[in-house]
Amino acid sequence: MVTLVVALLFVPLAQAREAATPHEQKALEIYRKIVSIPTWEGNGKVPQMAAYLADEFRQAGFAEDDIRIVPHGETAVLVVRYRAPAGKRSGPKPILLMAHMDVVPAKRTDWERDPFTLVEEDGFFFGRGTSDNKAGVAHLTATFLRLKAEKFVPSRDLVIFFSGDEETTAESVQAVIRDHRELIDAEYALNSDGGGGELGEADGKPTMFLVQGAEKTFASFNFTVRNAGGHSSRPRPDNAIYELADVLKRVQAYRFPVMSNEWTLANLTAASQATPGPIGDALKSFVANPREGAAAETLASQSEYVGLTRTTCVATMLEGGHADNALPQSATATVNCRIFPGTAVQSVHETLQQLAGDTATVEVLDNPSATDASPLRKDVMASVARVVHSRFPGLPIVGYMSAGATDGKYFRGAGIPVYGVSFLYSKGSEEFAHGLNERVRVDEFYRGLEDWGHAAEGCGGEEQPVGDADRGVSAPATRLIRLLAKYPSSGAFVVA
Repeated sequence: MVTLVVALLFVPLAQAREAATPHEQKALEIYRKIVSIPTWEGNGKVPQMAAYLADEFRQAGFAEDDIRIVPHGETAVLVVRYRAPAGKRSGPKPILLMAHMDVVPAKRTDWERDPFTLVEEDGFFFGRGTSDNKAGVAHLTATFLRLKAEKFVPSRDLVIFFSGDEETTAESVQAVIRDHRELIDAEYALNSDGGGGELGEADGKPTMFLVQGAEKTFASFNFTVRNAGGHSSRPRPDNAIYELADVLKRVQAYRFPVMSNEWTLANLTAASQATPGPIGDALKSFVANPREGAAAETLASQSEYVGLTRTTCVATMLEGGHADNALPQSATATVNCRIFPGTAVQSVHETLQQLAGDTATVEVLDNPSATDASPLRKDVMASVARVVHSRFPGLPIVGYMSAGATDGKYFRGAGIPVYGVSFLYSKGSEEFAHGLNERVRVDEFYRGLEDWGHAAEGCGGEEQPVGDADRGVSAPATRLIRLLAKYPSSGAFVVA
């Protein structure tokens, strides 16, 4: 097992500041504009945002053939290719850089500020999508614009992919992968909609940097019991609601098999080093031997860890009966599952039907698809570490699996590994994505821009020395691209 934890050096963050360079100012201009566009489902505004961004790329000198807006219903996908010279295109496959343009709805009456006006206040940028995921869109767009202005020549193609329905059906993503594979085919992808740095609640110092390499599959199932019913004054033993309750108790008691992968073991290793007492001991035992039953059972009782050790299914909604003076003719419960990578949806469906027996029918909803975890690529982790450690030397780089889904699951399903590496840092108490008063630290917006620049250059060019002149905001965002291009598949990274 590769342990993705390195020695920690606590470094305080600087105070918030204003945009200081033309690169920062352009990024802020883009950020302000795209936050103002209400790109939630049904609003039909994603194509407007895609058109605005496409025009920015045109003005920067990108060829028309390298800017593609792919419409899909009321939404769209934007793909922009930063081409390597013709002589280098037979080398490594492109690297994909991902973000999504859509957001969840926000009601003005519920917010303290207009959610579709970027407001800077108390060291934060407020607005719907500021963190999820329009900072990523602004960072990647501004980075491409700067690289083009500086006449950066990548050693492989770099491809931006901005989706338009990540928050809902992701149908546009699936359509592009299915019908336009040539636009997005890549060796791997870096997704701005995952990962990132964690800050301590008390002191605001960085504690670790997370890289997302796997996602659990979201799948819901309806359990339905049907009955002839009757008058409530004449109860019968086969009541649909009671029978459904018995089935749900069996689901509650069932434990799916214990599972692990490199990403979950890395996450649990980091947790074990910071958790005292019996839970910390269980974490250490599980990492040493994931099949150790007692440790797995202890973690199963902890809501923050159970999802990292197995598939989970839990009842979330109930519906039954049709009148208070009638026996129920049907009762339905929705059970939501988060399926561990490598487990087929059909396998979970069969297990749930076995638990239901002949009492209830079990129907899978919305045709979910499962994907495997991305391979833990040492070259990718090494390149990410170089970017992170240029700012915070020694900060732990920790791999993890998320319980929620991003566009990354569809690319993994298509054979393109995806690594979530948002370069935003925040406290847990500052996580307001999808909630009221969503926000991003102002200083972290600019530092994230810097880091994406390092990342982009590391992916697509030769490594550059990092001197004092390179530590300004424009240089870092480019460095990661250069690093990743220099180490396309070295496999030389083991974090001990």
